Amino acid sequence: MVNEIFKGKRIGFAMTGSFCTFDRCFRQAEQLKLMGAEIIPIMSENTAKLSTRFGTNVENIARLNDISGHEVIMSIADAEPIGPKNMTDIMIVAPCTSNTLAKLTNGITDGTVTMAVKSHLRSGKPVLLAIASNDSLLASAKNLGELFNRKNYYFVPMLQDDIDKKPASLVAEFEMIPEAVEAAFNGIQLRPIIYSK
Repeated sequence: MVNEIFKGKRIGFAMTGSFCTFDRCFRQAEQLKLMGAEIIPIMSENTAKLSTRFGTNVENIARLNDISGHEVIMSIADAEPIGPKNMTDIMIVAPCTSNTLAKLTNGITDGTVTMAVKSHLRSGKPVLLAIASNDSLLASAKNLGELFNRKNYYFVPMLQDDIDKKPASLVAEFEMIPEAVEAAFNGIQLRPIIYSK
């Protein structure tokens, strides 16, 4: 199942706090590993500390450790060398919450994931965001618009997942992460970026 496009590629896989999407994200990290990529695992502070009905923090850290074969990066200090040491070819944030999106848009580097992205970007390499947020089309819409137009940022195509009960919600089609990674390596944004069922 190794794909030549992914063989030997070092993929930063950073997870933030949309816990209900974790299982889908873990499956995509597994898929990228099977395709030949090396996974560099990263978790935000809250992701690494909080236990929810979708799994305990210990279980989540262990699962990402097992998938990647590396210890999860969970601090600003450990994320800072990513760029200087040329540790990643692409950085994926999956899931990417609105809080993380806002920080990336405004250059706020106050946590592990935002530091990982900042450090990775110093070499002009691609960042792929897999959005998962109930307010994506409300207060967060301006941040999406900003990053749609910013160099080196790409998005996993996303779905308005419940237009009746959650009309402002967007959730990435996580199963499209491998396709979106390949496109980002080629400087292409998959489209449609946003759609509804």
